[in-house]
Amino acid sequence: MIERAGGLPNGMLSAREVFHPPNGSGDAHPFVQDRRLTNAGARREPMLKLQAWLADYWVIGAGFMAASLMAAAPILSLPLPVFLIFLHSPAYMVHQVEEHTGDRFREFANENVFGGRDALTVASVLIINLPFVWGINLLALYAAFLWGPAWGLVAPYVMIVNALAHLVTSARLRKYNPGLVTSIVLFLPLSVATIWTIGRTAGLVPQLLGAALAILLHLAIIAVVTARYRSLAANA
Repeated sequence: MIERAGGLPNGMLSAREVFHPPNGSGDAHPFVQDRRLTNAGARREPMLKLQAWLADYWVIGAGFMAASLMAAAPILSLPLPVFLIFLHSPAYMVHQVEEHTGDRFREFANENVFGGRDALTVASVLIINLPFVWGINLLALYAAFLWGPAWGLVAPYVMIVNALAHLVTSARLRKYNPGLVTSIVLFLPLSVATIWTIGRTAGLVPQLLGAALAILLHLAIIAVVTARYRSLAANA
């Protein structure tokens, strides 16, 4: 057997050579790089599977949840302002069924707003609609119930900003966009009625705070999606 300097047979790499090859690049040996990529892929696989499962079924779940919440609504004993905040959750879920069935809003936005680029991703749709939208409506309901209706005003303001975004998009493109019908039929009447009912006694500050939070949320979404669009355009 022919040995190299250091007593190792030819073809066998020392630990130093594996992690710090002699080519001066500072990169690990390709074998180690492959193992690292494999391990990273294995760690990501469960999240990708969860994302794929949610993408397939979350809209169906939203429809069933909306029906369940509306079925329970008649037996709830809540003051009218808090009850109106409660209605924002099922109303938003019905809107999501119109908007996202068949992934059509994402496809519409990417095709008509972002020039065919995948600026709005499946992951973004899930994050926006599940933890953010459902979470905000749930937190607004608890805040209104525990501390007074004025603390739940973010829910109707998020709803009215979303409705106006659908209307502006439809007017600018002169075509239907997914979610437009429920924006007109559900979002505008419910959000305006809630703001008017609560606003009579809430004062100006809670109104401004709710509106500001709603606008900031939508601006944050626009900023993230636009940044991805610019990155895709720059690499095209």
